[in-house]
Amino acid sequence: MQKLITEVLNIEYPIIQGGMAWISESKLAAAVSNAGGAGIISSGGRTTEFVREQIRLAKKLTEKPFGVNMMLMAPNKEEILEVICEEKPAFVTLGAGNPVPYFERLHKAGIKAVPVIPNVKLAKRVAAAGADALVAEGMEAGGHIGVLSTMALMEQVIPAVNIPVVMAGGFADGKGLAAALLMGAAGVQMGTRFLVADECQVHQNVKDMLLSAKDTDTIVTGYTLGAAVRGLKNKFSQDFVEKENKGGATKEELIKMATGTNKLAAVEGDIEYGMVQAGESLTLLEKIEPAADIIKSIVIEARAALRQAEQIRF
Repeated sequence: MQKLITEVLNIEYPIIQGGMAWISESKLAAAVSNAGGAGIISSGGRTTEFVREQIRLAKKLTEKPFGVNMMLMAPNKEEILEVICEEKPAFVTLGAGNPVPYFERLHKAGIKAVPVIPNVKLAKRVAAAGADALVAEGMEAGGHIGVLSTMALMEQVIPAVNIPVVMAGGFADGKGLAAALLMGAAGVQMGTRFLVADECQVHQNVKDMLLSAKDTDTIVTGYTLGAAVRGLKNKFSQDFVEKENKGGATKEELIKMATGTNKLAAVEGDIEYGMVQAGESLTLLEKIEPAADIIKSIVIEARAALRQAEQIRF
């Protein structure tokens, strides 16, 4: 078994908070890190000034390790990387592009490189290139997704590489964490669960929608564009999928239709015409509570599940 992510990142519990664009910032990241997990600030859609400010604010709010997520499709990714190397968070997660060219600069700055991958091929590539750990994200996750489920990824990626593998996609409680650890994962990454944290700055309309959602309330847009995104069913997402599947719009029209919809929901609170990005584990979201309470309940439940697993006999 590889190291747990606790050892790699010097944190107490093997729980990473997902880097959610327009949502994950210093207050949430610091709260998760203070509670023993690893918080993440998202740089997706943000300016270099915002990223620098949020890293510095997080350092004022916590002395614990936290990270920054880099969206490699971003036009200002090189400038964002410069800021990260100057401000030196503990680690960086990298997704939506080729992360390998960034490892050397991050390591020179003393920053751990943790790419997010959707398949075995890329897992092997980043491991061979010197990644400190990786996040294998299944299609149950919210936001941008691949085509493999979390279980299929877990069974295939973990034995294929010699670095710690953090699993993501559909994890929202302690039983899920325990299952991942029993499978040999180094920990889990959770995004949707932290959307209902007190410290999460996502619009209240989004929190309310999540708390009332059923297990079947997610939908995937953008499959035909090669950029699948999972979110909640609403006017926007259902109209988009109908146009996408029936050929009622060109690729350019679909891209225009989707542009800006994440911010529209997360920041402005439009839960009908914005894209409310969320994963599949919805009924586990029961109330708004501090990040520390979320992590505490996950750890207690995981420990109980692991003790129970020790008693299973065939």
